[in-house]
Order: sequence, then structure tokens, then C-alpha cells
Amino acid sequence: MHFDKIKNKGQGRLFQSEFMETMTKTHPIVIYSMYFPVIIFMLYYGIAYKGMGGWHEVLLFILGALFWSLFEYIMHRYIFHMIVESPRAKKFVYTMHGVHHEFPRDQERLFMPPVPSIIVASLIFFIMHSLMGMHSLAFFPGFLFGYLVYGSMHFAIHAFAPPAFMKALWRNHHLHHYKVPEKGFGVSSVLWDVVFRTVPRKEEA
Repeated sequence: MHFDKIKNKGQGRLFQSEFMETMTKTHPIVIYSMYFPVIIFMLYYGIAYKGMGGWHEVLLFILGALFWSLFEYIMHRYIFHMIVESPRAKKFVYTMHGVHHEFPRDQERLFMPPVPSIIVASLIFFIMHSLMGMHSLAFFPGFLFGYLVYGSMHFAIHAFAPPAFMKALWRNHHLHHYKVPEKGFGVSSVLWDVVFRTVPRKEEA
């Protein structure tokens, strides 16, 4: 995903309608207020009403968060950066992720906005529940928590200077934006970039 000029100021326009344009933006607090109650309720419901043990929930929660990190990598690499030809498909990819690459410091588009986020999360929970039954009551909260960690990291990388112990993570993501968009697909961690050999090289900095 290449642009002749990456704009570190300003904001891209996606829709002519002011209402639709507003629906493409959000703030981290909105997303936290949506999903932290869901995480807490599902974990409580699993223990109080489904008889799940505490350590059982902890293990499934951790596995769910780990699964998120793989999901994050796959989505970023193969969906957000897919190569398309038709104008309609290009518009879709730009709306989904390209606008972020053209305006990487637009803080209102660093989390998925609420409406599409709820739709996607509901679909994923339905699939997980169909496959895992009550175990999804701990696995899905871990998955959601992984998403919140990812979103928080993504926001911090684009909004703030890195703490000393996380400079490598900041560097990898900035290299993904400004130098090598075909590498550095992990945001919350470099685990899957290491596994699939897509870590940006230091000499590319």
C-alpha cells in the first residue's frame, strides 16, 4: 500500500455524508466502555452459571488473547493489504485501511469504529460459540482483551513517543508505514512477524 505522499497532518475524507463520515471515527474510551463490560460479564457468567473453574477460564482467556495476535497478523497482512484491481474494491480497501496509511496520525481512526466493530465481534462470537460452546465464554473475552491491547498499542504508537523498553515495537510499525509496508504486520507484538519472517530489517530504518 503505497502513497506518493504520506500526510502526518489532517484527516482523510471517506464519505460525502456527514453522518457516515462521523460513523468512521471513534475514541479509545468509547471502545473500552463497550468491551470491558462484555469481558467482565462473560467471565462472571461462565463461573457463576456454567460452572467453569477459575484456572480453566484463565487458560482459555490466555489462549484467546494469543489467538487474537495471530488473527491480527493474518487480517493485517492478507485482508488490509490485499492487492485488488477494480475501483470498487480499491475504495473498499482504502476505506478499511488505506486511509490510515495515508493519514497515519489521525487519532480518530486508530480503532475500528463502534458499529462495524460490534458487527464483526458479534459474528466472531457466534462462530466461536458454535465451535466451542460454553468455553467461548472465556476464550472470546481473551480474544477481545487482545483486541483492546492491540488497539491501545496502535493508538500509543501513533500518538506518543515510545518508552525505552518498547522502541523496537514502535520502530517496526513505523517502518511498516513509512518504508516497508510489506513487512511488520504485527502491532501488539512481533511474535508472528518472527514466525513468518516479516520483521523489518534494522538496515531498512
